[in-house]
This record gives sequence, structure tokens and C-alpha cells, in this order.
Amino acid sequence: MVGPADGPINIAGEASVPTVGRLVGPALVKMSLLKALRGSDRFLINVEMCPPRTDLPLEQSVEAWIDSNRLMRKTASLGRFVFLTDGAIGRREEPNLRHVTINLGPDADRSRIIPILTTKHSLEYCLEFAKRSYVLGFSSLVVLGGDKSDGTPRCVEHAYELRRLIRESVPGITLGGWASPHGGRRQVEFILDPDYSADFYMAQIVSHYQLPAIDEFLNEGVRLGVKIPGIFGVSYYRTATSKTLDLLSPFFPVPSVELKRDFAAQIPPEDICAHSILALLQRGVKNIYVSNLPMATATAKLARIESRVEELLVIS
Repeated sequence: MVGPADGPINIAGEASVPTVGRLVGPALVKMSLLKALRGSDRFLINVEMCPPRTDLPLEQSVEAWIDSNRLMRKTASLGRFVFLTDGAIGRREEPNLRHVTINLGPDADRSRIIPILTTKHSLEYCLEFAKRSYVLGFSSLVVLGGDKSDGTPRCVEHAYELRRLIRESVPGITLGGWASPHGGRRQVEFILDPDYSADFYMAQIVSHYQLPAIDEFLNEGVRLGVKIPGIFGVSYYRTATSKTLDLLSPFFPVPSVELKRDFAAQIPPEDICAHSILALLQRGVKNIYVSNLPMATATAKLARIESRVEELLVIS
């Protein structure tokens, strides 16, 4: 993953970041994400989205941000959360804090927007980003390593090291880690390590085509006693062309054979996504995020996916 260029985070109209001792973040709402992850009686479908790319022409950039804002506002108004990526598949994106703050306006519930920060910036930038996030009302932050495919160096070797430093400098912020359900017991052991330094974990993309991996991860989590909550990802696969699936496969295990089979059978993408969510719900996972929604139609597609999940729950 690649994010904005390193350097000072300058948000128009905002005061400079105060010293650590004066950080005055959103104390009354900072636990809202954790409460939702721990205490939801029914399933909660959230959204992971990428900010618009920096290389878009001006008109396309404006349209993309309008679509992004619409999705963030709608998702937050429904009591859901938006996980805003630091970057995706090697393409540079707009600095997410600056644009979210300016475009959503001062009345938006920023506690429902969860920035994702990778280690692929300077350490100074990462610590500044965390402080700025908290001061601006983004009460939670996911910190992960970022993919290694593009050669961009990390400021620390492992993401937990950065989370530990952020915890020291911004003690009030809710921190999320990363885990891959495809990694079985070893991934569970990472979560249990005292140095993991996270209040919750964000799990990699899974699907109903990969049930053995999901079952192993969940069973090991129960057996070894994972206490922090997790939120699991499913992808909205828009197409099953070899070009698209090959593009995704370096970042997470893609069930290419099964996807090509179901697309050939004309199963709608919303149904495929809904079946993956159903598989998680049937295993007791209630906290889910959907990735890769087409921005212009994301709210409508998310509504159709959730409606289809409700239908499947009735007939399953």
C-alpha cells in the first residue's frame, strides 16, 4: 500500500498540532468503535474505501470526492463505520485526513471514519498523522505494515512497533492491528503477543469459498483465548476476468476458479458478496466490512447486499 507523500500534514484552517501533553481528542466518543465491535446484537456491515487517486483530472477528482463523501455520510448515518485506506495496489491517493476533514465539514461524525495508516512513510509523518487524526476527532486508527511489492521502505520493520510508538504519544486513541485468517494459528499467536499493541484487529479479505481457513482461524482464536474484537473483510468482486483477479492476487488469496465459475453461471456480484457475509455470520462473526465497492453506486449496492443477506438468513 502506498499513501500520500511524507511531510507535514497541513489542513486548511486548522491549528498546528499541540504537544503530546495537550492532546485533547474526542474523549466522549473514542470508544464508540470498540463498543460496536464488542456489543453488537446483530450483524454490522461496514465499508472499506480508497480515497480518489491523485492523478485524476480535476473534474473526475471532484466527482470522485462527491461520491466518496456521499458514501461516508450515508454509512455513518446508518451507525456504520468507514475504513479509509492509506493506499491500494501501488496507486497514489489523496491525503485522506485533509480531504475528509474539508469535504465532510465540521458537523460530520468523524469517530465513524477510521483512517488506515501504513508504515510506508517516515516515522515523523506517521506520528504526526496519528496525533492529527486524534485531535481532529478520528478517534480510532488502524496501523498495518503495507504491501512490500513496490519497494517503498517501511519506517519500522513491523507494524506493531509503530502502534507501540503511537500508543506512547497518543494514549487515548483506539488502535487497530491486522491479521490474515489465511494464516491459521500463527496469525492468532501474533494477536496474542503482548507487543501486538492493538485494541482490535482488522482481518484480511475472506470468502465463502475459503471456509477451512476461516474455521481454523476462528477455532484457534477461541482455543487460545483471543480477547480483543475483530472485524472481517469480504470483497465485492465486480468481475472475474483473469486480469482483475491477477491484479488482486498478490495482496490476498483470491478464489479465482470459484469466482470464474459463478460469474459464468451469471450469479450477481451482490449475491457472491452476500454469501461470503452469510458464511461469517453462521460462524458467529458479526463485524464485517465490504471492500472494493464501486464508488458511484456504492450505497445502492451495499443496500442490495444487506437485503440479500437478510433473505439468506431467513432461508438458511
